[in-house]
Amino acid sequence: MKPSDIRAKTDDELKGELTDLRKEQFNLRFQRASGQLENTARVRHVRRDVARIMTILAERQRNAAKKAAS
Repeated sequence: MKPSDIRAKTDDELKGELTDLRKEQFNLRFQRASGQLENTARVRHVRRDVARIMTILAERQRNAAKKAAS
């Protein structure tokens, strides 16, 4: 997922996407623990997508707080 794709989505869409990615991350951890994980690179991609979404949400929150304080 590219940052430009993430920025195009609303906060509600990003929160839903974040929930889905966290569920997938949970399932991938179980697959790795039981030895059933085939695509090990997927763990890294999901982790980074979660971080990207959280970063952009935090950025939007900071910008909203700045505007409210002004």
